[in-house]
Amino acid sequence: MLIKSQVKYIQSLSHKKLRDSEGVFVAEGPKLINELLSARLPLLQLYAVKEWIDVQDKQLAGPVTEITASELERISLLQTPNQVLGIFKKPVFTASRPARNTLSLMLDTIQDPGNLGTIIRCADWFGISQIFCSADCADAYNPKVVQATMGSIARVQVVYGELAAMLKEEPELPTYAAVLNGTDLRQLQPVKEGVIIIGNESKGISPEILALCRNRITIPRHGQAESLNAAVATGIILSHITGNL
Repeated sequence: MLIKSQVKYIQSLSHKKLRDSEGVFVAEGPKLINELLSARLPLLQLYAVKEWIDVQDKQLAGPVTEITASELERISLLQTPNQVLGIFKKPVFTASRPARNTLSLMLDTIQDPGNLGTIIRCADWFGISQIFCSADCADAYNPKVVQATMGSIARVQVVYGELAAMLKEEPELPTYAAVLNGTDLRQLQPVKEGVIIIGNESKGISPEILALCRNRITIPRHGQAESLNAAVATGIILSHITGNL
């Protein structure tokens, strides 16, 4: 049974300020929770209905509090609560800039949580282990972002910082900026090292960042759409640039 203070605390984790100060985040739903547990992300507490608990391994790691469906509805940050909610410790990453001899993503002001979550999931699919975000990107531990990653948040490092400064620290690292008027992506050979830069959903990449990019690439358009969704564009670019097309 939940007490009032527990309910208030869990509800308050919908706010970035408290997630940051506590160093935690919330995840919900059987599939996502099991992915995070399998990845051995540090678990602080699970709140679950009996139906979920009954089908788990008897050696389920971490403290579990059995609650009713109505109690889950009170603490859930989703429109449709789903059996289990977990509070996990946020991982701490030491990387401060893109590394050599690998591919990284750089996101300039991606503000839609669904887009960011899907981009993290795409990165995981294509073996990209690091994403560097500008400070004004959506928070990677926003519940909507976590949900959209479907567990990839446990495997992809998401680091926030000053993108221009990162690029200036590695001036020899190849950079590939996704724009509307660049080189046809199909002309690019698979890449093993560099940074792929994706811009804001409506404004694209900021002029300061674009000025630091060596290569500008474009997904060829055949129809009349003005632009592609940022997450969709990321998936297409990664599929080609990693040699999976």
